Amino acid sequence: MLSDAMSLLLQATPPDFWPSQFADDWSFVVRLGWGALAFALVTLFGLFVLDPTVSRIVTARNRNNPTVEEAVSRYLRLAVVVVAFLVGALVTGYGAFLQSSALVVAAATLALGVAGQTVIGSLVSGMVLVLDPEFNVGDYIQWEGGEGTVRSITLRVTRVQTPDGGLVTLPNTTLTSQAITRPYGYDRTRIAEHVGIAYEDDVDEALSLLTAAARDVEGVVEGPSPRAYVDEFSGDAVVLRGEFWVSDLDRRGLFHVRSEYARHVKQRLDGAGITLAPASKRELLGRVAVDSGE
Repeated sequence: MLSDAMSLLLQATPPDFWPSQFADDWSFVVRLGWGALAFALVTLFGLFVLDPTVSRIVTARNRNNPTVEEAVSRYLRLAVVVVAFLVGALVTGYGAFLQSSALVVAAATLALGVAGQTVIGSLVSGMVLVLDPEFNVGDYIQWEGGEGTVRSITLRVTRVQTPDGGLVTLPNTTLTSQAITRPYGYDRTRIAEHVGIAYEDDVDEALSLLTAAARDVEGVVEGPSPRAYVDEFSGDAVVLRGEFWVSDLDRRGLFHVRSEYARHVKQRLDGAGITLAPASKRELLGRVAVDSGE
């Protein structure tokens, strides 16, 4: 029916308002109008019918991965636009040109050859990140060169907000080609703090004080219980490591917990007479020459 209506319009004479000098262009205008109409119909159907339906299905099956809905919606919208363009070209009558034109084929091949490695690699990397259940919007991540909270994942890039409020745009290939750490992504987060004490102080008492200081901090969970170890012997101090776990907090809350732990540790060590971070000791060797002034 659609093709019959288009044929009738092509065979019809131009309307009275159409300039006579452009009478030969009437068929081109009709084909262009039908192509634009086909493009609009496919686009509207994809954006207002297909996209919401697919988004509901994806959300229902991936409730623990909010990144999937946004990324799938972006991919689907891009596919809808491409399909709408092809349908519009076919309706207009340029489908055969797109298929047989050596120029179009050569240009498409050249574009894919030049940009394929970067663009296709980014698209594949983006899909890998989208399908990874351990990588979601809102996660705090660390990578080589920075850290921050994931704010969005697009076709080619991932946007991460740094602790100082900056927004970093990272190519997806960067995140998939190196190790990504999620230090604050689960219900229990382990925090390790290092403290140096003098060699003359009681190490066992210091370890006990580090463990007790963690129990005084609000937000520290009972299981696993806080622990303290001797980490290393440096040139000037015995380095102790206190470990404790906190419930899932945001970055600002973790800064507060670590600050409170450091404050309690200092108070307890000062009260016990244990030297915290002793001053460096250096042995100087050499000679002193005295000028007699003669």
